Parts: sequence; structure tokens; C-alpha cells
Amino acid sequence: MAQQKALFLKEKQGAWEVGTKEVQKPGAGELLIKIEATALNPVDWKIQKYGFFIQNYPAILGTDAAGTVEAVGEGVTGFAQGDRVLHQGFFSNDKATFQQYTIVPAEITAKLPASISFDQGASVPLALATAAIGLYGPAEGSVGAGLTPPWEEGGRGKYAGKPILIFGGATSVGQYAIQLAKLSGFSPIIVTASPKHTQFLNSLGANHVVDRNAPLTALESSVAPLLTSQLEVVYDAVSFADTQQAGYDLLAPSGTIVLVLNSQIKEDKSLSKKQVHVFGNVHVPAARKTGVSLYSKLTSLLESGDLKPNRVEVLPNGLAGIPDGLKRMENDQVSGVKLIAHPQETA
Repeated sequence: MAQQKALFLKEKQGAWEVGTKEVQKPGAGELLIKIEATALNPVDWKIQKYGFFIQNYPAILGTDAAGTVEAVGEGVTGFAQGDRVLHQGFFSNDKATFQQYTIVPAEITAKLPASISFDQGASVPLALATAAIGLYGPAEGSVGAGLTPPWEEGGRGKYAGKPILIFGGATSVGQYAIQLAKLSGFSPIIVTASPKHTQFLNSLGANHVVDRNAPLTALESSVAPLLTSQLEVVYDAVSFADTQQAGYDLLAPSGTIVLVLNSQIKEDKSLSKKQVHVFGNVHVPAARKTGVSLYSKLTSLLESGDLKPNRVEVLPNGLAGIPDGLKRMENDQVSGVKLIAHPQETA
């Protein structure tokens, strides 16, 4: 069997270590991907530090990848060996992306336009899924806010004239939430971020940038004059206790707030405000239909420039460079860029 290098989390809350494992074989409906670029996400250092979610060790993490199709499973059409693709990984050792090869279902894989590099492509999947599922995932079961996606018929511009508030506009997730909100027609798009990111976020579609360092007690007085009608949707890509509460308090009586972390909101039971705690992965059954729909249009959304990838910073030393990058993220030393590693460059 062919061998590959992978970055292992050796045990619960343990150390990272580069090792070897067999290269997987794709099953029916699947692709084997040779990973050229993988992105780092906050969930990766949080799993290592706090020991949640993963049961079996040694474990391979990583859920963002771009690369080339190495082998095509039975029944797959539309993909061939050598195709440049991007996809989201999952938390299992055959589908994770901190390794040189991985498996992915073809229906949640998209071809990478020639204009998009592997590094840029790897910045897209998890953050886009978190934004897209949060806004457009089914309202049943609180998977998402249940809005009509802008990539589906009748979705483009559907929410014209409705305001939206996005906390953490410069985060990877926040950047995609802004772009999707723009495609959906939301206006004005109000975001919180560091003022230094204002010009960039305006270029993505934000109409107003509120300083994230300003006291949240003043948020209502900052946001209220900008609203043209009641605030029915808030996307909190930060989801600290204070941002959650501030967003909830600003919502219309029947509005929806999307959270990326567990809710810490003190609810007003007399109102019918809804909360969604999004799990941003297109592999899970509850979000799979939204994911398949999104991936069927993702190539054209990237090709047209309707969706722009994150800005990236490439780490040295392949997979071996990932632990230092995760430590920087944990220490809040990364802002406005996505950290990328090249598995094939692992010594």
C-alpha cells in the first residue's frame, strides 16, 4: 500500500506529531484528493486544547482543502484524474485534511476555477459552509435561519431593503456572510470589525463598519440610525456572551440570530426570537442538502467573482508548520487572513 504523511493528534489534549499512514481508496460516489493546500481553523486548536468532539485517537484534524483528483470512485461522473478541486473535510482519519491525501464525496466537491489558486481555494470551504448553512440551512431543527439561498432560483436579491447585522466582519466566516448577504440583497449590511479593515470589508459589500472595540452598550445607538426597517437577521461570527446578547437585544420580535458557539443568551420568553447554533459542515445529514446545492454552483460563484476567497498567509514546512500556526491563532495573533499549509512540502 502507498504511504502518505499526516499530522496526528496523538491523544486527547496531547501533542501534534507528523507520522505516516496508508493512502485511502475512494468508495462509490467518492474522490481521492491529493491535497496541495489545507487551511487552519479555530476548531482545530480548540479540539487539541479542550479535548471535545473527537473520540478516537490518534486523530487527524483539518477540514479545508484544495488539490487535484487522484482517483475517482465507482459511479462518479463529472470529475476526472487531475481536476483541480476544493472541498470541505470531516473529522475522521480518512476525510480530514491535515494529510497528503483524503477522501470526499463527489457531490460536495467543486472544481476550482483557473483564476483561483490552491491556497485561495483552501480558504473557502469551512468558513463558507458556516456562513451559508447559518443563513440558508433549514429552519426545521434550527439548522439555519431558513432563508432562500441566492445561488438558487429566485434567491438573488430576494431580501432587498432588509437590514442585516454581522458581528466579526473581518473573520473568515464574517467575510463570507457579508458576501452572501450582498447576493441576497440585504441592505444596509452593518458589520462590526476593527476600523483598519473598513476599506476591505466595504469592497466585499459591507455598507457600515462599526468599531468592534467600542463598548457594546453603545451598539444600539450606533446601529439604530442605520436601520431602514426592523432587524430580522443577525449573524454573530464572534459569539462571545456579550456579542450574543447585544445582537439578540437588537433583533425584531420574531427575528433570528445565528451563533457559531453555544448560546449564552438570556432570552425574553415573551418574544418569539429564534436562535440558531450553526454547525458549519456540509458532510452532516442535516446540512447535506444545502451543501450539495451550494457545491453545484460554487465553481461559477468563484469564477464570476460573486464570492471572493479569504486573503491568505502560507506557513513553512508543510504539515509540520501547522502546530505553530494553531498556537498563533489561539493567542489571537492572526487577523484578516487565513493560514494555509502545503501537505506535499512536508519533509
